[in-house]
Parts: sequence; C-alpha cells; structure tokens
Amino acid sequence: MSEFTIPLNRDSEEPIYRQLIRQIKMQIESGSLTPGTRLPASRDLAKSLDISRISVVNAYAELRAEGYLSAHAGRGTFVSRDVHPAGGQQHTGSAETQEEFAMPDSSLRDMMRLARRPGVINFSHGSPPMEFFPMSALRSALNTVLDRDGASALTYELAEGYTPLRNTVRDYVSALGIRCSADEVLITGGAQQAIDLVMQALVGEGQTIVTTNPTYLGVIDIARTRRLHIEGIPMDDDGIRLDHLENFLVDHAARLIYVQPSFQNPTGNIMPMHRRRQLLNLAHEYGVTVVEDGTYHEFRFEGESLLPLKAIDEHHNVIHISGFTKMLLPGMRIGYIISGNHYLERLVRVKLAADISTSGLNQRAIHLMIQRGVLAQALERNNRELQRRRDAALAAAKQYFPAGTTWTVPQGGLYLWARLPRHGPGAAELYVAALQRQVSFAIGSVFFTDGCGSHRMRLNYGLQRPELIEEGFRRIGETWHSLMDTEGDYDHAEKAQVL
Repeated sequence: MSEFTIPLNRDSEEPIYRQLIRQIKMQIESGSLTPGTRLPASRDLAKSLDISRISVVNAYAELRAEGYLSAHAGRGTFVSRDVHPAGGQQHTGSAETQEEFAMPDSSLRDMMRLARRPGVINFSHGSPPMEFFPMSALRSALNTVLDRDGASALTYELAEGYTPLRNTVRDYVSALGIRCSADEVLITGGAQQAIDLVMQALVGEGQTIVTTNPTYLGVIDIARTRRLHIEGIPMDDDGIRLDHLENFLVDHAARLIYVQPSFQNPTGNIMPMHRRRQLLNLAHEYGVTVVEDGTYHEFRFEGESLLPLKAIDEHHNVIHISGFTKMLLPGMRIGYIISGNHYLERLVRVKLAADISTSGLNQRAIHLMIQRGVLAQALERNNRELQRRRDAALAAAKQYFPAGTTWTVPQGGLYLWARLPRHGPGAAELYVAALQRQVSFAIGSVFFTDGCGSHRMRLNYGLQRPELIEEGFRRIGETWHSLMDTEGDYDHAEKAQVL
C-alpha cells in the first residue's frame, strides 16, 4: 500500500478522522481503491501520516459501519466487495448531494452509548438528573387521574391535545409574556417531536433551514433524516451572527430559522434583547419563519429574565416550542407548539399522521401536576441545585483542565461548553481515552453542521453531584495530559471501539 496517500489539512476545523473518512470514501467511489484492496494497519497509517492512531481507528470503525470497509480477524481491513466504484455503498446522486443529505452520524452515537456503562461518570447526555424527578408527585397524579377518569384516560385524545392542558399552557406562557389562545396550542410528544412536526409541515425535501453553528444535535438529525439542507450560521457571545445570516438570506431561500435564545444547547449562551428584536426584524424582511426552542428558558439561576421571541413577535412570524417534561420527567414526553392558526392546521395534519395523539394519561398527569404547583416547586428547587453544580464545574475545570482550555460561564441551563487547547488531542481522541478512566462527555463536533468543533466538548454538569463533578473533571484533565505524554500511543482506545 505504498501508493495509498491521504491529503490532510491540519489547519482545518474539520477533525482529522472526518477528513480520513471523506478522503477514503472519495478514493473508493472514484475507483482508486478497488473492492478487496487491503488498507494499512491503523498503526502503520497513523505513523505514515504523522497523526494519532485513534483518528485512524475512528475512521476505520465508521467506514466499516457504513459498509465501505470490512475487517477480517488476523488478516486486516479491506475495501468491501459490496462497494462499486463511482457508486459507493448503494448511493445515488452526486457526491455533493450525498454530503448535503448526509444521514445522522451513527458511529458517534455508538460511542456515546458506552457512556451508559455502570460506573462511568457521565457528563454526555442532555437530560436532567434522575434525583430531580418528582416521583411521589407523579405517582399521586397518575392514581388521581385513573381514579377520576378511568378508562377514558387511556383512549385517544384529540390530535391538538387534552383541552384542559392546552388551557393550562395558554395560562402558563402568559406569565412568560406570550399571549395566545388555547386554539393556538398543540400538545406534542416532547419538544423533539414538536421540532420534527414543524419541519415536516413547513419544509419540503431539499429545501433549506438555517440554524446556529453549533446547534442542538436533534435539529441536525431531523434535517438529515428528512433530507433537508441545513445551514449553520456562526455564533458570537450574543447568539446567531446577523451579518452572516443576512449575507446567506440575500442569496438563498430559507424556509425556517431555528434558534434557542436562552441557554442555548450546547453553548449555554443567552441572546440579549436587542439581538432578539434584530433577528425578528431580519426574518420578517426576508419572509422567513423563526422557530424558537424555549426548552431551557426557565433553567435560569442568575441574570435577568428575558422575554421569549414569541412575546415580542409583532409580525406573527414565530413558532414557539417548549415542554414541561424536560423540567420534570423526560420520559413522559409532553411538549407543545404555539403557532398562529395559519400554521396550526398543517401541524395538526402531520401530528395525526405521526402518532394520532400524545398519550392521554401522561397529558392528564402533567396537567394535574402543574395545577398542584409541582412544576413551580421543582423549578425553584432544581435551579438552586443546578447553580451549585455549575459552581462546582467551574471550580473543577479551573483546577484540572489543561492550561489554555476556555469555557463559557452559564447563567442557567445544564451545560458547560469548553474548548481544549489546539496544540493537544481533540475531543474525539480524548473521549475514547477518557472512557477507559470511566468518564464521558459530549464531543463538540456533533453539534456543528459542517464538522467543525474538533476541540470542543459539552459537559452536562447537571447530571452529577459536586463531588462526582470534581472527580470526573479530574479524570478528564489527567486523560488529556496522559495523551500528550504518550504522543499517539492509543492502544487502549482501539480496544474501546469493540466494546
């Protein structure tokens, strides 16, 4: 394989392992690498390219998962015989089209599943900790609903949702500054389904949605699954860069702009009021609907409470999405959409096709818990504890993370968004090695639409108590220094790929 060469751009934001994947795919699909060709061993290729071995291990693993490569014990790694030149693995269309409608990255999700192993200090997932769940209040609400409503609680609800819950949502959001009628409320199976329903109802295959870079991973997954083009616009400390957004809108037709104005996932940033108003004015000028994800709006423990975009929407151009279960019980899957009637009819039709209706029992239980004040009590208690855990995360990051690491200081939400020093291992390499020390985090590149963020990581400090935050951050820092000391000897990481 002396003729096998891979051009790499070491100054690119695209991670090395992603460049390897892209280059090997191109050589296979062009016929330069023919079916049955044996590729270099990961150690040999890493040495010849002067890169870390884990980058090769990750690239080979993903290419095997996609069917481009096959591995044979004792023999090595080969180009799959099911792959045909110029066609790839049963692909159609141009390379540009395939990249544009890339499917969600399953290999990275496989890596994230390892974080669920017993004993791992897990900072990787986007849920609140289980000790926040009001289990006794839920048990009481379920029993009350079943005693009161009997079998009717288990039948199909209206697609729009349980009417008393829709009334409660109307009243609840009025305290946030949003004025709407119950007829403008659609109950969904969580905020994730709400986003998906909006995209299905308003965006056709091949059309464009705009979001921030980085953005919520679920939006990227939905867009790629629905074969939509997703364009990431750079952010600054105040949120989406409006100069970049306008430059894009001048030359391209976009159907939606998706943003999280408060405690954005993954950065934790807050969009100030002047930027919120400017965004709405710009969207109105170019005729683009704004989808506001308010999931984290009330996870605030410092700073000023700002009005949601929907509350200052003078042109009826904002679709507001949020939910109660992120604050209470994620598995209950109760979210909602607030939209004008000109969109709601389409959204209801898509909802009917998706699942007919959201669980009536869950809707009634959540409604009762809100009426009993459980939500307000849980928010107050949980935000106090989140601030305590945030403070522990900041102190531990300062003490244990390598010199040159930077991070945001969130005033709410669940996440610490950190950037590792560029001269050391990237987040993907660190992640695999850190798993061997029983600690995990979310790799930053999965939150970017273009593969950037190779040295970024998102840490959900809300998942762990302060003593485990300190221990977990200590392990991450020690792992980074260990990788620097070994200078690319990652045998332990290759073992992790087969767990």
